[in-house]
Amino acid sequence: MTNPEGPHVKVHFRLETEGDWPPASVESLWAVDQGDGTAWLDNIPWFVRGIACGDIVATEPDDEGVRWAGEVLRRSENCTIRLIVLRDGGSGAARQSVLNAFHELGVCGEGIERFRMVALDVPPAADLAKVQRLLNHGVAKEWWHMEEGCTTAQWRAASAG
Repeated sequence: MTNPEGPHVKVHFRLETEGDWPPASVESLWAVDQGDGTAWLDNIPWFVRGIACGDIVATEPDDEGVRWAGEVLRRSENCTIRLIVLRDGGSGAARQSVLNAFHELGVCGEGIERFRMVALDVPPAADLAKVQRLLNHGVAKEWWHMEEGCTTAQWRAASAG
């Protein structure tokens, strides 16, 4: 059903802001056009809540051809976790060490210098309990602040256990 080889397009999401966060009212994500008015999200959201890499969303172009995200039609079962790295002022080396630590647990991610952030894409095959222990350990040690951008029932069950 998904075509990961199709043309890449940008899908735009409207963001609800509280105060000055997130620092934008729209986030655009790379996605693969499925050719039927839907798109398979092919990057980790920095600010959109309730969305994960691999989700399939309905899209609707506006009069200028900008594709706007609609409802999620199929969930990937991935989780999106965002961190603001505090250690070493969120330096590039600090962000990379965070990414390396989670990579060993089967979690992909990327960092962005501007906000000292790391966005993590946690697949359902990862050891969710180990990922959560590392996340909570880093919060307790004040290595990062954490936000659960998109979680699943499997994620919540692992945290309850």
